[in-house]
Amino acid sequence: MHEQIGEHLTWTLPIVGVVHSDTIVTTWVVMAVTLVFFAIVGKSYRSAYQTRRQAVVEGVVNYIADLSAGTLGRKGEPFVPFFIALFVFIFAMNQFGMLPFKALGLPFGGSPTADINTVVPLALIIFVMCWAVGFKHNGIRQFAHLAKPSPFLLLINIIEEVARPVTLAARLFFNIFVGELLFIVVASIVQAKVAIGFFNLSLAVTFVPFLIQFFNLFVGTVQAFVFTLLAIVYLSLAIGEDH
Repeated sequence: MHEQIGEHLTWTLPIVGVVHSDTIVTTWVVMAVTLVFFAIVGKSYRSAYQTRRQAVVEGVVNYIADLSAGTLGRKGEPFVPFFIALFVFIFAMNQFGMLPFKALGLPFGGSPTADINTVVPLALIIFVMCWAVGFKHNGIRQFAHLAKPSPFLLLINIIEEVARPVTLAARLFFNIFVGELLFIVVASIVQAKVAIGFFNLSLAVTFVPFLIQFFNLFVGTVQAFVFTLLAIVYLSLAIGEDH
């Protein structure tokens, strides 16, 4: 297996310039797979019996819906479908890196969320949405909190606001990127047949990539939830009466 860390296939588009084609294609593949999955789940409701697939999907959807409605209140009810879609989309992108498409020579693969060009737009969408919705509900009072508890803290409060999307993007990116990086490093050691004296290091760590993949599955799930939860919290702060 030969893969450069941070290496991407690229396209050069008019006006936009150079873009990571593998990330774009993978993101569209993830969207297509997710839509097909939900179409299959939706079709299964024609049966009078509930399947395990339905139970799992309903559990996830209901949990995110209850979390959104409970945190945001009545004002946040229109955003419940958005947060459900956000969680499912990020979860699917996080887990897509477990499939060896790049290793098979295909022009896509890996987790799109391991590319900074994916997580930054996602964080900016949340940031802009919170400000736009907050301004719609509170008007000019949306900006009043920047001068609280003292006008002398205006600059610090502005920095705090700007830091929110930065930390939101960085948390998701580094957790997913490091997981993929660790898998590549260990898989390279296995393939390189490294021996230290009589100790066969490559043979000893043969099972480690499988453990890393299970760990990445857990981390990817947690990070999708954390990103969605923080987005809900930021929106609740934006539309709060005392904001």
